[in-house]
Amino acid sequence: MESIAGIEIYPIISLLIFFIFFVALFLWVFTAKKDYIKTVSNIPLDNQQNDDIL
Repeated sequence: MESIAGIEIYPIISLLIFFIFFVALFLWVFTAKKDYIKTVSNIPLDNQQNDDIL
C-alpha cells in the first residue's frame, strides 16, 4: 500500500463521509416533528392496515 501514490487521502475521505452522515442523521432526529416520529413508530403496530393485506 505504501507504493501507491496518494493512498493516504482515502481513509480521511471515508472518515469525513461517515462523520458528516452521522452528524446529519443526529440533526435530523432532533429536528424531526414529534407527530411524524409518533406516526412512523406506530406503523408496525397498525393492525387495521396489516389485516387488509392478509
